[in-house]
Amino acid sequence: MSAQSLLVELFVEELPPKALKKLGEAFATRIFEGLEQDDFLESDSGLTFYATPRRLAVHITSVRGISQPRPQAPKTLMPAAVGLDAEGKPTAPLLKRLRSMYHDEIDVQWLMSERVFVEDENGKKVLKHREGLAAGSSLSIRLAGAIEEALGKLPIPKMMTYPDPSGEGWETVHFVRPAHGLVALHGADVVPVSVLGLGAGRRTQGHRFEARVDPVAITNADCYALQLADEGAVIASFIERRAEISRQLQAAAAPLGLKPVEDDALLDEVTALVERPNVLVGHFEEVFLEVPPECLILTMKANQKYFPLLDVAGKLTNQFLIVSNISPDDASAVIQGNERVVRPRLADARFFFDQDRKKTLESRVPGLAKVVYHNKLGSQGERVERVRTIARWVAEKVGANVELADRAALLAKADLLTEMVGEFPELQGVMGGYYARHDGEDEAVAQAITDQYLVRRDETEDVSNLISEVLQIADRMETLVGIWGIGLKPTGDKDPFALRRHALSIIKSFQLLGAMFAVDKAEMRLGLNELIGFSLSVFPAGILDGNVAEELKLFIYERNANQLAPMFGVEAVAAVFANMPPLHEVVERLRAVREFARLPEAASLAAANKRVGNILKKAEGEVGDAPDPLRCTEAAEKDLVVKVASIGRDADKAFAAGDYTASLQALAALKAPVDAFFDSVMVNADDPVLKANRLALLNKLHRTMNRVADLSRLAA
Repeated sequence: MSAQSLLVELFVEELPPKALKKLGEAFATRIFEGLEQDDFLESDSGLTFYATPRRLAVHITSVRGISQPRPQAPKTLMPAAVGLDAEGKPTAPLLKRLRSMYHDEIDVQWLMSERVFVEDENGKKVLKHREGLAAGSSLSIRLAGAIEEALGKLPIPKMMTYPDPSGEGWETVHFVRPAHGLVALHGADVVPVSVLGLGAGRRTQGHRFEARVDPVAITNADCYALQLADEGAVIASFIERRAEISRQLQAAAAPLGLKPVEDDALLDEVTALVERPNVLVGHFEEVFLEVPPECLILTMKANQKYFPLLDVAGKLTNQFLIVSNISPDDASAVIQGNERVVRPRLADARFFFDQDRKKTLESRVPGLAKVVYHNKLGSQGERVERVRTIARWVAEKVGANVELADRAALLAKADLLTEMVGEFPELQGVMGGYYARHDGEDEAVAQAITDQYLVRRDETEDVSNLISEVLQIADRMETLVGIWGIGLKPTGDKDPFALRRHALSIIKSFQLLGAMFAVDKAEMRLGLNELIGFSLSVFPAGILDGNVAEELKLFIYERNANQLAPMFGVEAVAAVFANMPPLHEVVERLRAVREFARLPEAASLAAANKRVGNILKKAEGEVGDAPDPLRCTEAAEKDLVVKVASIGRDADKAFAAGDYTASLQALAALKAPVDAFFDSVMVNADDPVLKANRLALLNKLHRTMNRVADLSRLAA
């Protein structure tokens, strides 16, 4: 049977929209892998996955009707001592066994040379028979197993149990949603398989309301998508349907001079809710625009799956886009229905906003004492006091207004007790900022409250509000120290308290503050060790366990290293992080190492540095770092003492000025004297005084070369 395209479609009740894309991809991939493993696919076979709210399907090209023949495992005949005589010829028992296998017609010489062989098995020699190729199996036999294996491996958190559709006995079926139809076509032929109590055929269902033909009889596996679109009014491809929705969104917004809110997750979700999209424009009363736009956007997106429309300035308008699953000649009823549904949602948001503003944030703070943060770490009220203490300390270190930092920390969590945040937890912090401004708080305080939950700050280049940085550092570090200290560390892909993300936020704050102090030519007085140590001190004794300070420091540096390795390379990152430099200096040091690595002298100096390090590791006793020039006997030795001193001064001066690139570039001049030293000087001299002086010289050289980074890590 020649290779033809294969189509498998499972028709089901409405699938979970947020999981549909993953389900479709997994369903297709698993079936493809199962058939590939069983040799049903050609080298050029390819797959296309389809997923709509009511179907999962896969189209695979070049699928064989019969799988490729496969080599069979050798068959054990008997021990070699029984089957072969002293001369290695077959004995009567072996000949009898071979005749039974070949029905008396055997060519002994051919069999012994081509099929029978000796193999060592657990220390014993046995005779085995090399089997021929096993005949390929039929697609109709293997396909059901491939589909069932694919279904069993789908990323489904919860299964439904329902009666077997075949109606035979009292059997039940388990799947994410009840299945009602199965299509399995190899070319134009139905593959007779049964899955989930359903027998395969060629008929499927089109659009629930707009199908031109019902049911749709798929003529050929290659006609699936076209037939569903033409007869069934369904765009089967998730990717094509998503692109069509995106096109229609832009087309609907353009005549209005507006643009839809960009949200890939929402676009995926609405793609999983419709089979034939039709984008319509709705609107609501302008009075609702008095409510913060974040509230309106969230309720439209989360509850109604609408795309809010923004003007050219990015300001929310009173219009929105609806992705409908039907395309009536007169869409006014659909539009009016959606407008009628969204109005109460917006009214609720306005009510919450008005009610919340009747109480100040400060008046809500005492209520945080009744909100549990963690049973081992106390209430949110206790947490607020810890964050306040850390914030005041950080503010003093970075030159921020201590009173404003304390005020921001005091009010930061108060919006957790508001009606709006109770309804929309995603707005915590954002609403706190609005309410703080309404209460007349300082703008720096209000902005800090708004910024406290910022997740991604990759594009932030400078410190726009120093109080925001102080509050973020205090809040993140209190969480890191507390959660880590009670043993809830990240493991594998599990990080329920987002400690990895908090670590990256701390790193970003240090980078921004370091850049700010560099511009002002001021000293950065905030260090990670001191920050962790002070944060530990704000927790009551006996709550935290383990060596939190050291573990947390290593965790943060590890996160920073993983973050920077793709940009600067593993070797450069290893070189810089070997010295555990201050966090705000890491990136500049990496840039300097990258420039140094481009020098022609870099490889030789890195190798020499590695050699020096190995020598010093093997040295017995304490090694000094101040060689005595008067005890130098070799010319190369004397020259290196002079060069290390003079070049070291230039490198140290550049290092002290924060010019790490110049500091490393200065080391290039050491290549010639270092090479000459190792070519002509014996470090481990017989004279102990001479040996100690030479080790001291190497120790000074090692320290001079490794101030910016451990250059030995660059050696091949």
